[in-house]
Amino acid sequence: MSYTLQFEAKHLSKKIKHSDQVFLIGSCFTEHMTDYLNHAGFNTLSNPNGILFNPLSVTKSMDAYVNSEHKKATDLFYLNELWNSWDHHTRFSDIDKGIALNEMNASIDKAHAYIKQCDWLIITLGSAFQYHLIENKYPVANNHRAPGQWFEKVLLSIATIQQSLTESLEKVKTINPSIEIIFTISPVRHIRDGVIENNRSKARLIEVVHNLTNDYNHMHYFPAYELIIDVLRDYRFYDIDLVHPNFAATAAVWESFKNSCIEPSAFELMNSIEQLFRASRHKSRFPATIAHQNFIEQQIIQTKQLMERHPYLKMEQLIAEFEQNK
Repeated sequence: MSYTLQFEAKHLSKKIKHSDQVFLIGSCFTEHMTDYLNHAGFNTLSNPNGILFNPLSVTKSMDAYVNSEHKKATDLFYLNELWNSWDHHTRFSDIDKGIALNEMNASIDKAHAYIKQCDWLIITLGSAFQYHLIENKYPVANNHRAPGQWFEKVLLSIATIQQSLTESLEKVKTINPSIEIIFTISPVRHIRDGVIENNRSKARLIEVVHNLTNDYNHMHYFPAYELIIDVLRDYRFYDIDLVHPNFAATAAVWESFKNSCIEPSAFELMNSIEQLFRASRHKSRFPATIAHQNFIEQQIIQTKQLMERHPYLKMEQLIAEFEQNK
């Protein structure tokens, strides 16, 4: 007897290799997939504006990367003792206006260079609800804990979402003609919107994504949403808030993503790199012992050897982490 639906994600005809560069943008589920890709040795750039939930914020950010469009000092606002941007996550906010502005623009510059040459763009859409400032109708990506009465909430239409994504992705294609795009829908339930409203929101995103993947050969869909909602389908796969998928759930999604979207010839190298990342998280009770020092030195040697055999691997940060554990 089977206790889950038999479902397998469609395999891509072209798959991700270690020599590829992968750009990820979207909701908090993007962060989970980025971690898995990084720990498997892939070259990634993730969420240059921070976490983005709605499609208009995603497309506005991508347009800024394509055009290398910098923020100006007048674009920032002061709230809760910090300088913020309505287009950026709070991780870019700072008590110093100049520091906040410089970090935002440095991230935009990095994204501009990366999106021109990356092989894959993975977009995770979280919600079809868009918040606007009532004062000037400005569409915001993050409310920065501003008073709720500052905002108007709108459920975007399918036509609006599709037009925005189509126009933005066509701009990306003009500067990177060979790029492949993978869409996912975040399985995180936006319960604050309401259970019924969340389902309406997800349905609109799903409809748009499938319209796009039907129309464009370089656009693909990975069913992270269906894997959580329809296959795992159990609260034991959710965190204590009953909204966010837990480790077991994201691990299952990663395993499916690996099998459907990553080149099988990369699996052996992925396993070797994942073992090194696990070793980097090992905390010895007696770090001064010769045994521990020898263990760390051996991990550094193995990491450097992998980088010599595969020059496209970017694992300098991993070596730095091992050095700190000496």
